Formats: sequence, C-alpha cells, structure tokens
Amino acid sequence: MKDHKEEVHEHNHSQIQIFGKKIELYFAILCGLFMLIGILAKSITDLPYWIPLISYIISYFFGGFFISIDAYKKIKIGGFDIDFLMIAAAVGAAYIGSWAEGSLLLFLFSVGHALEHYALNKAKKSIEALSKLSPKTAWLKKNGTLQEIPVEDLKIKDVIAVKPNTKIAADGVIISGTGSINQAPITGESIPVDKTFMEKTDNLPEFNSIDKKHIAFTGTINGDSNLEVLVLKLTKDATVSRLIKMVSEVETQKSPTQRITKKFEKWYVPIVVLVVFLLCFAYLLIDESFNESLYRAITVLVAASPCALAISTPSAVLSGITRAAQKGVLIKGGRALEDLGEITTIAFDKTGTLTEGKPKLTNVIALNDFDKKELVKLILEVESLSNHPLAKAIAKGIRTEYNIEPQNQATNVTAIQGKGIRAIYKEDIALIGNVKLLESFDIKVGKVVMASMNNLLQNGQTVMVVAFNNKAIGLISVMDLPRKTAASTLKHLKKIGIKYMIMLTGDHQNVGNAIAKQIGLSEAKGNLLPEDKVSEIRKLILRDKKIAMVGDGVNDAPAMALSTVSVAMGAAGSDLALETADVALMSDKIERLPFVIGLSRQSKRIIKQNIWISLGVVVLLVPVTILGLTNIGLAVVFHEGSTLVVVLNALRLLRYESHVF
Repeated sequence: MKDHKEEVHEHNHSQIQIFGKKIELYFAILCGLFMLIGILAKSITDLPYWIPLISYIISYFFGGFFISIDAYKKIKIGGFDIDFLMIAAAVGAAYIGSWAEGSLLLFLFSVGHALEHYALNKAKKSIEALSKLSPKTAWLKKNGTLQEIPVEDLKIKDVIAVKPNTKIAADGVIISGTGSINQAPITGESIPVDKTFMEKTDNLPEFNSIDKKHIAFTGTINGDSNLEVLVLKLTKDATVSRLIKMVSEVETQKSPTQRITKKFEKWYVPIVVLVVFLLCFAYLLIDESFNESLYRAITVLVAASPCALAISTPSAVLSGITRAAQKGVLIKGGRALEDLGEITTIAFDKTGTLTEGKPKLTNVIALNDFDKKELVKLILEVESLSNHPLAKAIAKGIRTEYNIEPQNQATNVTAIQGKGIRAIYKEDIALIGNVKLLESFDIKVGKVVMASMNNLLQNGQTVMVVAFNNKAIGLISVMDLPRKTAASTLKHLKKIGIKYMIMLTGDHQNVGNAIAKQIGLSEAKGNLLPEDKVSEIRKLILRDKKIAMVGDGVNDAPAMALSTVSVAMGAAGSDLALETADVALMSDKIERLPFVIGLSRQSKRIIKQNIWISLGVVVLLVPVTILGLTNIGLAVVFHEGSTLVVVLNALRLLRYESHVF
C-alpha cells in the first residue's frame, strides 16, 4: 500500500502534467526567486510598499502550492502533519508582517519536499524495465508450420521454435536442438551454458526437478542453434514474471526511519496546533487583551514551527548527494544516504561487480612432454574456427598473450554437445573439451592429468583437456577474473567498519570460493537463482537488520530491491538494476564504494546533529514564548539562527574527503 503522501503527490502531478515531471522543483525555485525580489524591493525606500508585498505573495503561492494541497488532503482524512504546521507558521509570519521569513521558510521546505518525492516513481520504472526482458511474441509450432502469436496466448505443452540469437519466449524444456544459451539475465552466470534436448518428455517431473541442461528460461538469449521448447509455464508464472512480482512487492516497503517520522508528526503537530489555539484565548484567564493573546499565540507558532527541523535532513541530504555526484556516484534520495551510513554488511553479486564479467584465458599447460609452443598453435588453430563464447575467449587470449595468428591449419571443426569440439589438425584428430570427450574417442586420461585438472577446478576455473594423435597433450583453463581494484576496495571497506562481506552468485560454488579467497570476502554462496538470492538477503536482514546489495544484472533486481540499500554498477548495469538501485556507481568503478559509504556515515552524523540543534531551539523557545518572556523579533532571531546553523553544518559535506578513497 502507498502512503497518503505518495498518493497525493501522484494526484497533484497528474493534474498538472503540462509543466513536466519536475514541476515541484520548478515551483520551489520560483518561490526563492520572488522571495529575493521582495527582499531587494523592500530595501529600496523609494518603491511603493505594495511592490515587495506582491513579490512575497507570489513567493508564497509557489512555495506553498504543493505543501498546501498535501496538508489539505491530509486534513480531509482527519490528520495533521508538518506540512500543515509549516503553512500555518508561514501564514502567521505574514499576519505579523514577517513576509521575508515566511517566504524563506516556504522556499527551504518546498526544496526539501521536492527532494523527498524525487524517486517516487522508481517501482513503476523498474517494472517497466524488467518487462522488456520477455519477448512480446513467440513462434508457435503447430502441424509442422510456424505461427507468430502473442506470448500471452501460449498454453502449457505448446511447442515454440527459438531462432538463433533471439530471446526465449517461455519457460520450458528443450525437445529439439542443442547449443549454448546466455542465462546471465536470469541466473547471473558469466559463461553461456550448454543445453541439450530431452529425449523423453512423457511423465515429466516438476519444473524445478528437471536437469538444468534441458531447461530454457524466459528472457535468456539463444546462441547459434535452432531450438524447440516445450512450454511448461504460462507467461504469468514464468521466471521473469516472478522477478516482476518480487520487485513490485519489496519496492513499496517502508524504512523504519519513515515510520518514526510519521509517528512524530502524529503527536507533534496536533499538540502545537492545540497549544496555539488555546493561547488565543489566554485573555480569558490573564489580564491582557485578545490582540495580545493572539500575538503571543502567533509568536509561539513561529517558535514551535519546525523550520530548522524540516530542513535539517534535506539540507544534509542535498549536500551529501551533491558531493557524491562530484565523485561520479548517483544517490537516489535521503533514505538511501541515511541507511547506507548504518550499513555493516554488504552482499555482492559476482559477475560484472567483483569480476570483469567476461571469461579470460588463465592457463595453457603442456602435458606428456608435448611442446608448449606447438600446443598453443594447435589450440589457436582449432578454437579460432569455433563460435562458442569460450572458444572466442581462448583464441583472443592466445593472440594477446603469445602474439601469434592462426595459419588456417585446422579444418572440419565439429561441436560435440556437452563435451567439446573435434577438428582435423595437420591431418590428425585434435580434441578440446572435457574428460567425457576424450573417453568417447578411447583416449585415457591419466592420474597426472586429472590431478592438474582438479587443482584448477578447485580454484574456480573452467578446465578443458587437449588431445592430439590419440593422446592427452595439454590443459586449458578460463575464468572470469576479479576486478583489479576489488581486493583493495574490500580492504578499504573493512577499514571504515564494514564487518561482513558476502558474495551471492549463480556460478558454481568452487568459482565463488576461489574469487572470495583471492579478494578477501567473508563468504561466498554459489548456485543461486534469483529467488535464492532473495532468501539469502532475508536471512542477512534478520541477522544484521540493515544490509546493502551491490549488483549489476537483472537477476540481482529482487535481491537489490529487498535490501536496505541497493547499489548498481553503472556502466555495466542493466536498465532494471539502475532503476531499482538506490545508489549507482556511474563510472562503473567499485573503488568508489568506500567513499560513498564514508560520505553516508558523515551525512548521518550531521543529520543527527542538525536534529538535536533544531529540537533544542524549539524546546528552549516554546516555553519562553508561552510565558511571554520574549517578543516575536527575538523568537525569529533564535529561530532563523538555528536554521542558519543547520544549513551551514550541512554544507560541510560539500568538502568531504574519504581518508581511504
């Protein structure tokens, strides 16, 4: 459920869309502009009094427009909040002739109001971005012919054809064709996964129990093969649809800080209104006139008006967000800035976040006394003829590392699904693939080769055996390598108080463990689907209350949305991740993370200081004004003095520097 303020805000915008989505910010700027005009006009003694007065009235209109509507809507359902009190204080200031103070109050508060509502449409945009994952149409195979139909019209047990390099339109089991599928949009796996058809589809088990090598997910991307998929889930039940539902549910959850603010408003504003109302009738109990009682009541209203309190958070947030932007970090609102300052636990996605996101050649090892230079040439000749993503990565790595180019000495390259490739090299058979590939050609893999393979596998690498002339002659390994700055970034995070850092990845557990060991993570959890990541995030929240999630892919969206603060890697991040995220590292540099967390912690400290300053002044002024021990002028001086102190304190954030950045 949306809270009332969000509903009111959306209603207001729908009524004045002609001015654009930033209308509230524009009104706040106009409020400040006419306030300055009024102040300057009043300083010119030769001008008629009505010129600055008109400027102030226009300033009041722009500054109080949205605040007044929100306050009115709240009053209609029997509630009062700070919006109402700010309007009442501004009207009171105008009544006693303090137009400039009233305009300043409305200007500062309306700027904060605009900032508060900056990201209200985030959930809607996130869902729109996510829905683009799924194709709108599918090629239905029926009676030997293909017909393009909307995905909503697909039924269970329909057969759809998936053409090369296109998105898969439904969750199901592959019944024809073999090839590799890029599952990164759903599972986050960095390397395309080999898939093969399921021979028997009678008496199929539950979808989640089917061997993953036969499964196709909606929104994943087919490789170079033609596939046929038996539909096992309707569009509304597909994996991508579940992601949409997860994002929708968790995007609207409120933070504890918001709940505390609402509770404060519920008792503070009505009490102030009641006290001011009763003070209007003080003349009935003490020896003074009605006008004197009214003057006292207005003075109390000005003193009790939470002007400094209202801008204490927005001013610090604005300064913090501005400073972050100077360093290439986008922070979407005050809640993210405040919550990030309390984080001690961070969950990371692996692919593209802690790693480069692309498989790279890591080892070429010659075996059984085979010449390494000849081994490298053989691998390049064979792999350069394959379109498989791993083959391309291997060929590129060899070209770069060994500075050689293929000489067209390999022919007849054939992919053997689930095993590897076969080719003719120098008139003999060359094989590159897994152990099963060699065994199918009656080539024995000795204990020495297996030991070397297992050592590489334990380090999280993908390993292939090379055979030539009926003998194993070498090993190749590839790996999605950690970012060069990942290890140093994690060290900096520990220095500023991040106690627990965990990797959540769709890759194999060995891969996760290897990366974690290399860069210094607390823990790694592998083989996770999006819903598994959500479950892990829930566990972390139960244990640590507030956590941050750093990711860059669509598969991270539900987990990022559920986390207290979600951080997206900007340049590599998907549209959905950026829309869902509270913080975006726009330059795609993870080393910015310690800076932004340090900035958030400093912002949190300044926000607390500002709140104590503003509340302290209110606590001091209200009793003094109720007892009539001061006049309106002195109350305004103290009141505006606290406002100035709060703003100057917040501006310190513009000069923030991280000691470990």
